[in-house]
Amino acid sequence: MFRCMSRSVCGGGRVCPSPVPPYTQSPSWMLRNTAEQRHHRLAEQRWQCSIRCMSSIAKKRRSLRSAFPVLEQPLQPIHQHVYEANLRNSYACQKTFIDFSEKVKKGGGENSIARHTKRNRKLLVRDRLHLLLDDEDFLELSPFAGLGLPYGDIPSAGCLTGIGRISGLWCVFIANDATVKGGTAYPITVKKQLRAQEVAIQNRLPCVYLVDSGGAFLPLQSEIFPDKNQGGRTFYNEAIMSAMKIPQVSVVCGSCTAGGAYIPTMAEEAVMVHRIGTIFLGGPPLVKAATGEEVTPEDLGGARLHAEVSGCVDHFAWEEKEAYDYTRNIISTLNFQLPEEEEEDEEKTKKRKAEEEPLYSSEELLGLAPQSYSYSLDVKMVISRLTDGSRFQEFKARYGTTLVTGFAKIHGHLVGIVANNGELSYQAALKGSHFVQLCDQRDIPLLFLQNTAPTAALTLSTTQAEMNSNRLKAQGSMLSAVACASVPKITVVIGGCHGADSYAMCGRAFDPNFLFLWPNARVSVTAPGHAGSLLPPDGEQEEEQKKKEQEDKLNRRLKEESSAFFSSGRLWDDGVILPQDTRKVLRDCLHIIKQQHYQLSTEKVQSALLRM
Repeated sequence: MFRCMSRSVCGGGRVCPSPVPPYTQSPSWMLRNTAEQRHHRLAEQRWQCSIRCMSSIAKKRRSLRSAFPVLEQPLQPIHQHVYEANLRNSYACQKTFIDFSEKVKKGGGENSIARHTKRNRKLLVRDRLHLLLDDEDFLELSPFAGLGLPYGDIPSAGCLTGIGRISGLWCVFIANDATVKGGTAYPITVKKQLRAQEVAIQNRLPCVYLVDSGGAFLPLQSEIFPDKNQGGRTFYNEAIMSAMKIPQVSVVCGSCTAGGAYIPTMAEEAVMVHRIGTIFLGGPPLVKAATGEEVTPEDLGGARLHAEVSGCVDHFAWEEKEAYDYTRNIISTLNFQLPEEEEEDEEKTKKRKAEEEPLYSSEELLGLAPQSYSYSLDVKMVISRLTDGSRFQEFKARYGTTLVTGFAKIHGHLVGIVANNGELSYQAALKGSHFVQLCDQRDIPLLFLQNTAPTAALTLSTTQAEMNSNRLKAQGSMLSAVACASVPKITVVIGGCHGADSYAMCGRAFDPNFLFLWPNARVSVTAPGHAGSLLPPDGEQEEEQKKKEQEDKLNRRLKEESSAFFSSGRLWDDGVILPQDTRKVLRDCLHIIKQQHYQLSTEKVQSALLRM
């Protein structure tokens, strides 16, 4: 209907995009007389009036009304035994969660913190985020990454990553913590930075780098430097993100040595702090070793040099607070147009919030988090404690009942829910494939609640072999549907994540936008206690004894390596979250996913921005 878009001023003096008429005012030499000019001006006035009306209607437009049925899922006396066992296990897992949280918040320890703040006169990484972000309510990604690794504990993998609001806009941040090993990059550090960039690319989020890095940890260089998804991929991603019109801003608030020096120079805008920020490939010790010349870090690569001589940075800040003010101002210049928040009176706000909250307490999720597969309760009880008003429109309720599918709203966002409620049977897989394609057709984000069977189905007869073959084909169909779905996907592992069923439920390999674990979750090819399914069939008595020993050993290893904290320490997920916080985390994720629709220019019309 309209040929192109232009920028016009709507009510309130706000600039917004609006359609232009299919013709514009002709040059004066083409108009025959003044009457024709008056007619043309009148037509333009009518057009602008219609545009204003359309704009006001668009502002008031709301999603379709829904009257989803309420899920009546209260706790029953028959659930008491299982609920209490799960509750005890959840409290133990929650204690581990709290202990790990306190450990990572201490960073590199008291001595490192004292050296960082007193001798180097730098702010701690969380204090930096406090100055940068609008508030402290940000979504931190993989806080337990780096714990329990073969080469030792690296709290938070040596850097904090997450998503927070800056000038009202959700942005990914990657902030080095120089109190951990002096800001040295380990293999897990690189992996965490790459995952944060991947989140920015998937969700088209602006990215802010707070650089304070000492370069790579050389004893592990073979795991940091050479491969495709290692150190160099960071700089490749920066170039690709710039070409995709995903804004990137870098703040140099410490050392940028060796490879770290490329991060600010490849960002679209860079801010550097006087005296504490430095950028160079080789520091003063290397200069002295190579040439015998003694030079200070400030003269070699300080903020004044790069702001006045080399031009590597765009903004010079005397202190860190000024640097973060610059960064907030830069973010405010990005080409996003966020929706205006409607003003509501206090009574209306209270009523709306009361309607949104589930009918059941989120604290009850602690007793619904299964300590093992045999302690799983009906997954609809979990759904009813996550959705607005505990409402849920189930899809194919009577078919393939071991997989629950349907539509619900979470903080006003419409989502399609796919939840395990038993083994992923032939009928359940067909149902899941149908529902995933339906959500993809309607552009509805998908939420997977994963609690898969502990081991693959056994084949003990011809009939079972036929059933398993059909199941295999149906699961292949669901795998294809999930892999090819172009809508955003969020996965929460509420119980087990085992075998091929976990792929059909959008496991890590199937690239969900976000994947979180509850503290009770287990991630392994088969569940602890089921290692026998991986071993060859029975033989002689002596072999049976060896098999028993091997099975016990494997089960012990599975119990240790399937823990949610073991998984999160290796970045197989985006973090461990408490069950009672799930609804809040899902709200933030859905807000973050939706923000990309507010960017005014997303198409690539020119090559990537190159610095001089």
